Amino acid sequence: MTTPPSPPLPPPPAYAPPGYAPVPGRRGPGRAALVALVVAALLAAGFGAWWWTRDGDDDLLAGRPWATDLKAGVSYRIPEGWERKDKGLIGAFTMTIRTADRDTGAGEGSGSGGDAGGEGSYGMVLSGRADPVPESALKARTESAARSNAVFFYPDGSSEVTESTATTVSGRPAHTTVLAVKDGEGGTAHLRLTLTAADANRSVFLLGVAKPGQGSEQPLTDAVLESAKLL
Repeated sequence: MTTPPSPPLPPPPAYAPPGYAPVPGRRGPGRAALVALVVAALLAAGFGAWWWTRDGDDDLLAGRPWATDLKAGVSYRIPEGWERKDKGLIGAFTMTIRTADRDTGAGEGSGSGGDAGGEGSYGMVLSGRADPVPESALKARTESAARSNAVFFYPDGSSEVTESTATTVSGRPAHTTVLAVKDGEGGTAHLRLTLTAADANRSVFLLGVAKPGQGSEQPLTDAVLESAKLL
């Protein structure tokens, strides 16, 4: 059955109520008062822009550059020491950033399983674009996709949902699911998936995987997903 597209965004509110005019026979607002209102509005807008672009004092990715996935329509910060790759990925993914010199199994020719197991610590984030998802289906779709990716990357392992939370990305409805994954080789991994109902034509997903599950790359991987903003 075809999934109905999510409704388009409503038009922005008018700056002033339609038909507004000074009351006949009465003097309208003075020029000084009007200028004060405009200045106040500009200051408020400037504060909002500053708040949106500033980095928090405890932000792990403060000052780091943005990696932009034009195909999916999303941007996120890239941690120091990570590298970007947007070619040779399997069809579901359009871009990835990851710790350097690590084969994550997300490239073409990975076979039926990603096999992201092995020794050492690593982190990676993959992004992609998918069909539109209605807000009412975000939770179910996100949890299902997270489990499917856990099976892909760790075909001999098992996973457990540790968090499943409604959220927003750039003001659009989204859902995040976190899994604790046993890799089938005695190790653990941390998998986090955020699916966003971007607009009536697409959804955007961000998948983060870190190993070991409580290792040094896990908070960085989560921070990348939390930094995401839609284009």
